[in-house]
Amino acid sequence: MVRSLKEKRRILKSLVTRIRNTFNVSIAEVAENDSLGKAMLGAAVVANNSAFADEVAAKVMNRIDNMSEVVLVEFQTELY
Repeated sequence: MVRSLKEKRRILKSLVTRIRNTFNVSIAEVAENDSLGKAMLGAAVVANNSAFADEVAAKVMNRIDNMSEVVLVEFQTELY
């Protein structure tokens, strides 16, 4: 558990940078900014093939789920 917002932001910045660089997606903290125990991230994939977008989204969720610094509690995907 993090002890300060500074520590939380350090962990999230590292996570967001790794995800962005690995999967070429847009990702940011979108809610729970001032909460020590939680963070909500939003990620976007732009592709001309929905199967490819689904694959990238699944890989992003799996990578986050396998990180020791965080616990993935819930996720959802939307296609447009």
